[in-house]
Amino acid sequence: MDTKAFKRSLRDSEKYNRRGFGHQEAIAGVMESAYQSPLIQEIRNNNNWLTRGNVTIRLAEAFGFCWGVERAVAMAYETRKQFPSQRIWITNEIIHNPSVNQHLRDMEVQFIPVENGQKDFSGIEENDVVILPAFGASVEEMQLLHDKGCTIVDTTCPWVSKVWNTVERHKKKEYTSIIHGKYKHEETIATSSFADKYLVVLNLEEARYVADYILHGGDKEEFMAKFQNATSPGFDPDQDLERVGIANQTTMLKSETEQIGKLFERTMMQKYGAENVNQHFWSFNTICDATQERQDAMFELVEEKLDLMVVIGGFNSSNTTHLQEIAIERGIPSYHIDGAERIAADNRIEHKPLHGSLEVTENWLPEGELVVGVTSGASTPDKAVEEVIQKIIEQKAAAVAVT
Repeated sequence: MDTKAFKRSLRDSEKYNRRGFGHQEAIAGVMESAYQSPLIQEIRNNNNWLTRGNVTIRLAEAFGFCWGVERAVAMAYETRKQFPSQRIWITNEIIHNPSVNQHLRDMEVQFIPVENGQKDFSGIEENDVVILPAFGASVEEMQLLHDKGCTIVDTTCPWVSKVWNTVERHKKKEYTSIIHGKYKHEETIATSSFADKYLVVLNLEEARYVADYILHGGDKEEFMAKFQNATSPGFDPDQDLERVGIANQTTMLKSETEQIGKLFERTMMQKYGAENVNQHFWSFNTICDATQERQDAMFELVEEKLDLMVVIGGFNSSNTTHLQEIAIERGIPSYHIDGAERIAADNRIEHKPLHGSLEVTENWLPEGELVVGVTSGASTPDKAVEEVIQKIIEQKAAAVAVT
């Protein structure tokens, strides 16, 4: 498919909207009451410190809602205002946050059902309104919705669109896109749909495996088995890794994306010579500013003296998971939760360990003076952070009262 031509025809359609509907003032009150927090603003004004009794909260310098997420949520609210009586669907979670998605359900926005891992678009009819989430949607999904005659409201983050443009450049120059990401993630699925040839690598370890194959060859069947769900149809590692370009899921760990890019640049220099590297390797900076800012702020926070760390965000949020990784690498006791309801009144917390399943930890708040680091992923509203902080303060106060 000529994706550039399709995008042009989609943009020219009267049933396509990427700019909102001009209802910012009408939805401002709802957005403020649902997502903003006076307490968080107070903490920000106090250099991101808050002390109550024997607990001190140290908030990261950058955390929570990014501009792209706020834009997507606002556009979804505007869509209901613009189409008060029409059926509205969304192709995926608007962002990876349970409370935000529940707000959309409360506004009677329907989520595309999933059957056996596949989305079922059969219930969507002509003139229905369909929202594309901040992660974007695949070219095939957009084509299907366009052919059905739906009104499409595209909230795709501009940083994600930037990655798509990079992948299209790779395709035009006949480079294979090596995408640093999670092959099942909605964003990576969308990004890979703009490529002709692609390979998704999860981390530096997988990238090293690929680099070694480029330099020394190897067992082709083993290679394809390892990446069986992460390659384009008909992918041939013996042919399709001669010219590669780097792209990434925007929520991946910035430092690892940079390491992967440098690894493949060195690999191509070693195989083809420094003078020919530009004919075999192509890289653009497609790391999201907001993701980078939150990771940088987390690296600064974990250098301070913290007793424990709380990371708030959806359990399926990639950028939140990477914030958790930073705390764990520093050996700080760390708890990833998706909301204040995970904190129980008897000093228990239900949380998700890195790469693990939900578990409960007893007596998670130690006795005595306590400094708690707090951050949140880019899909987490300030109000959710406020609720967690209040729960922590209440639990510490209750423990003091008991003793």
